[in-house]
Amino acid sequence: MPDLSFAPLLHGDYLAWLLAGLRLSLLLTGLTLLTALPLALGIALLRLSPLRALRTLGQAYVDAVRCVPLLVHMLFWYFGVPELLPDSVKETVYAGQIEVVSAWAALTLYTAAYMSEDIRSGVRAVPAGQLTAAMALGFTPLAAMRLVVLPQALRITLPPLLSQTLNLWKNTSIATVIGTAELMYQAQRVESATFRGFETFALVTVAYLGVSLLLTGLAQWAQARLSPAGARR
Repeated sequence: MPDLSFAPLLHGDYLAWLLAGLRLSLLLTGLTLLTALPLALGIALLRLSPLRALRTLGQAYVDAVRCVPLLVHMLFWYFGVPELLPDSVKETVYAGQIEVVSAWAALTLYTAAYMSEDIRSGVRAVPAGQLTAAMALGFTPLAAMRLVVLPQALRITLPPLLSQTLNLWKNTSIATVIGTAELMYQAQRVESATFRGFETFALVTVAYLGVSLLLTGLAQWAQARLSPAGARR
């Protein structure tokens, strides 16, 4: 029977590494939400545009992103995109936090593609008469969408958006493949230094599970309290 002990991991450098990884994972989640949500809203509006060219552009973005694994997006932004930059800019980029920036870019584009579909579904769930009535009252189509339709759509969309946030939180673990020092990266570092694989990844599992359960609870609360009755499942 192996000698299992969590004590060596709960103090000193090993605990500091794991906490640093957890902080970076949470930071990546928060930063990605800040950038992915506006992008998702823009893509959703493109897909709802009366202009065919704009609808095609939005559809092309969603298909191009969702049909490629997140791992490939990560590698593309880390290895591919910097090579297109001028040498002077490339040196500056590589001297900075390129791993974090690449992970952030990949997660933003990937998450926005999925969130845009949730927002589009929410807009389509609002009765068409709402837009017609707003325009009859003198609103421009854009103002009617912004002030009348979108607030209702976002209430409907809130639970699935929180579910996408849960997926985003778990997806941050893939950033370890490009050397981003998030939770999984730090866990592998601790395991290599201590040879305590079970204890290390048990702690990491608890961390992922804890945050995931928190987001799941928030989604259930939002669905029960904030969504229209017809949107509840």
